[in-house]
Amino acid sequence: MLIDFFYHLKAAQLPVTIREYLDLLGTMEQRVAAPNLNEFYYLTRTVLIKDERFYDRFDRAFGAFFNGVPDLQEAIEADIPAEWLRKMIERHLSDEDKRKLEKMGWDKLMETLRERLQEQDGAHHGGSKWIGTGGTSPFGAYGYHPEGVRIGQKESRNRSAVKVWDKREFRNFDDSVELGTRNIKVALRRLRQFARTGAVEELDLDDTIRSTADRGGMLDLKMVPERHNAVKVLLFLDVGGSMDDHVRVCEELFSACRSEFKHLEYYYFHNCVYERVWRDNRRRHDETIPTWEVLNAYGGDYKLIFVGDATMSPYEILYPNASVEHWNEEPGQVWLQRLINTFSKAIWLNPQQDAYWDRIPSVQVIREIIGPTRMYPMTLDGLEQGMRYLAK
Repeated sequence: MLIDFFYHLKAAQLPVTIREYLDLLGTMEQRVAAPNLNEFYYLTRTVLIKDERFYDRFDRAFGAFFNGVPDLQEAIEADIPAEWLRKMIERHLSDEDKRKLEKMGWDKLMETLRERLQEQDGAHHGGSKWIGTGGTSPFGAYGYHPEGVRIGQKESRNRSAVKVWDKREFRNFDDSVELGTRNIKVALRRLRQFARTGAVEELDLDDTIRSTADRGGMLDLKMVPERHNAVKVLLFLDVGGSMDDHVRVCEELFSACRSEFKHLEYYYFHNCVYERVWRDNRRRHDETIPTWEVLNAYGGDYKLIFVGDATMSPYEILYPNASVEHWNEEPGQVWLQRLINTFSKAIWLNPQQDAYWDRIPSVQVIREIIGPTRMYPMTLDGLEQGMRYLAK
């Protein structure tokens, strides 16, 4: 036992040596201390520890070895992750408590936020009024409110914020995803208008046979331009937020579109289209493209496809300055309507199950704008229906 105790003290980084261990054995042989744990504690501390700076560390090691007392000091001295501390101030509300919280409406919410910014002079946690963390205030982070402004929170939790003050990073959809099935590509092939354009590089077998026969068997090769799908597609992809749940199916669709449509242009947006879109999510804060430029860059023969779950606060669609990421001068519905007016053949593909559409107010608003029959679920049947509509 004493050997194990000695190694335990060494593991606790106490400066004990073989010389001191032998001294301890000698004093025990001389029966210097009474045979009880208390006396043994003082004996070992006196013999083994020569510097009082190590008394506290020895006490912890002694208690852990003989009494099974955990080394609480190590836990106290350890770096406690900030995430653990944040979790301590979060309030866990019952469904009944959540129902008691009232929504303010967009105008009152923004006016109240301006007042709080002017009045508040310090940090607050766990309350129901000030900008802070935890609690039921409509302003801040890591709390709960059915209709609030999220400030300084890394990710969405309850998906109830109507505006977000935060810099979020999205990633581009992967256009090289290998589909486990060809069904999506087959569905997209409903939208095909073949044409032969470009260089003459493909053998026209029927014309070659006909011409060779006319020349009495003398071979006469006939070449034609390669046959391509001439359909032009303009793809708008919602990214981030609630769309994180649908990344895989969107990547499969995006990959299939890149393969099927030679004339494909794509842009990203978040929740709703506003005055600017982007091509690269990694540089979306630095390299955006005015939506007016998109409207003027492509002809009306382009087929317009929106891809998104249309799940957001209805304010983001209907009100100015309601975007979760910036202060937009015009409502999202204005930009959606401009796009639909420019590209008459337009559909919306929704990865959200259509059984839930009637329960989501923002989906109803988008369907009213895009046309109630022009939103399709992102299922194989939904894709085929959407492609048939665009091909008319």
